[in-house]
This record gives sequence, structure tokens and C-alpha cells, in this order.
Amino acid sequence: MFSRVIAGLEEAIISLLLASMTLLVFVEVVLRFGFGTGLIWAQELTLHLSAWLVLFGASYGVKVGSHIGVDALVNILPPLWRRLVSGFAVICCLVYCALFSYGAWVYLSKVHSIGLELEDLPVPKWIAHSILLIGMLMLAWRLLELLWAIITGRQDGFKLGDEAKESMHLIEEAKAEAGEGGEPV
Repeated sequence: MFSRVIAGLEEAIISLLLASMTLLVFVEVVLRFGFGTGLIWAQELTLHLSAWLVLFGASYGVKVGSHIGVDALVNILPPLWRRLVSGFAVICCLVYCALFSYGAWVYLSKVHSIGLELEDLPVPKWIAHSILLIGMLMLAWRLLELLWAIITGRQDGFKLGDEAKESMHLIEEAKAEAGEGGEPV
């Protein structure tokens, strides 16, 4: 239940961030090239929105299996070894998340205590940069879910995007739409 609520919230935030960024960049381009003016704060806001999008997207990518990886060696291992290697990789990722989260906490605490604001927006810097901690905690949550799935045998490793297989599938679809017969590529 908690995971479904988080997933729904995560998807809504990612959609909102992407739509906001797209609209802001569109307005800025129209203002700059159409009217010779612009918004002073637009670039800084776009930069921060993209950082939030990337760090929300990292955890979402683990959930849906859209990250790519080099898994040729892991795929030839027997199932038990595949699970062991994948579990070790997830633990390494969790250690990275812990170190990054600690560093983000120290950074955000210092920025908060100094009271810095963004350059062009009247927003405390620690709020704008809090995605460093939020994103790593969300990524750690997704990795813990993955580790549990590996331990319980529901999954034998990361669900990684296979760009080569997807590309071949798209070629086959394009050929089918074009009416070309023959063997799939």
C-alpha cells in the first residue's frame, strides 16, 4: 500500500516537473526570441527543476527497469549466482546512497545554518537543494524493495532496459507497418 502511494506521488511529481520545465523553457524562448526580453529567474528555476526531475527519475527508473547496465556476465551465471551478484550490487548501491545521503545532510545543514538563498529567486537554497537528500532516500527505498525481491526469489537481479532488443523490436514494427514481409531482424 505504502509503495503504491509513493509510486503514484512519484509519477505525479515527475509529470508535473517535466510539464513545468517544458512550459517554462517554451515561454522563455518565446519571450527571448519573439520579444527581445526574458525572465531573469527562468534559467535558475529550469536548472533546479531538471535536478529534481533527474533525482526523482533515478528512483523511478529502478522501479520500472528503465536503467541500462552491462549485464552480459551476470546473465550467463546460474540463477543462484545471479541473485548473489545482484544482491551484492544492490548492497553496494545502498552504501553509495547512504554516503551520498550523509553528505547531502551535512551540506543542507550548513546551507540552512548560513541562510543562503538562490541567486535569482527568493527561495532558501537548502529547500531548492533538498532533492539531494530526498532523491537518495527514494532511491534507497527502491533499492531496498529490489533487494527484498532478490532475497525472496521474486527477482534475480536488476530489471535493466535492453536498448538493443527494443531497437530490434522497433525495426520489426516499422517493417510490419511498411508492409514488408520476410523474416524479422
